[in-house]
Amino acid sequence: QVQFAESGGGWVQPGGSLTLSCAASGVFNMITMGWYRQAPGSQREMVALISNSGRTNYGPAVKGRFAISRDNAKNTVNLQMNSLKPEDTATYYCYGDGFGPESEFKTFGQGTQVTVSS
Repeated sequence: QVQFAESGGGWVQPGGSLTLSCAASGVFNMITMGWYRQAPGSQREMVALISNSGRTNYGPAVKGRFAISRDNAKNTVNLQMNSLKPEDTATYYCYGDGFGPESEFKTFGQGTQVTVSS
């Protein structure tokens, strides 16, 4: 069974920085890892994705402020968030897709809260 362990959420003032981390277990071959977020009353949106070849894709709201990285050997992904704004406040979900021991998967983690306010 594929599982994700997320960490790094919390409260930060506008203009500050946070780093989110996610470690996956039970994976045979991870293709894409990344982060989505969902604010109250809003749909879940893609924040950043990174392929196993290192190709990245960022949502327009975070491009230039956030940076995603991964360690393929450890099946971990990090999201460095800089110049945070109040509108970045949301629950952030780790995402991964690929192949587990028995089947393909597309899975989200439990989520970690990020709050940006003064």
